[in-house]
Amino acid sequence: MYDSDLSAEKWALIEHHFEPKDNRGAEPKHDKRIIVSAILYINKTGAQWRMLPKDFPPWQTVYHHYYHWNCRGVWEAAIDELNELYRKKTGKKATPSYGIVDSQSVKTVSYSEERGFDGGKKTKGRKRHIVVDSLGNLI
Repeated sequence: MYDSDLSAEKWALIEHHFEPKDNRGAEPKHDKRIIVSAILYINKTGAQWRMLPKDFPPWQTVYHHYYHWNCRGVWEAAIDELNELYRKKTGKKATPSYGIVDSQSVKTVSYSEERGFDGGKKTKGRKRHIVVDSLGNLI
């Protein structure tokens, strides 16, 4: 059990996004919840795919599922649904009516080609911008 693992309640909210569109082929060897937990472990720890702990499925299997779910937009759909549920839970409309542009200055290595200077924060590096709703969720 890792900190990045989903609880049964959280998994129930997004499980339908990770099920196959049809039932052709053999029964899956690994449970989708374990594969999603492995992907969340990689995301949280920043570990390399090959450094995935042995109690998860093989890294090639986990990466294969991650790649195909990413190409099909499964992650975006799951996150969008979770954002809608969170907005409704906090008394907001399901979709935001406006967005807020936020920026962050990030220090980069001194030999990076893409480097600038943020005069307000006196930081050399890169500035990134995101658009969020009033709750801080990405739009």
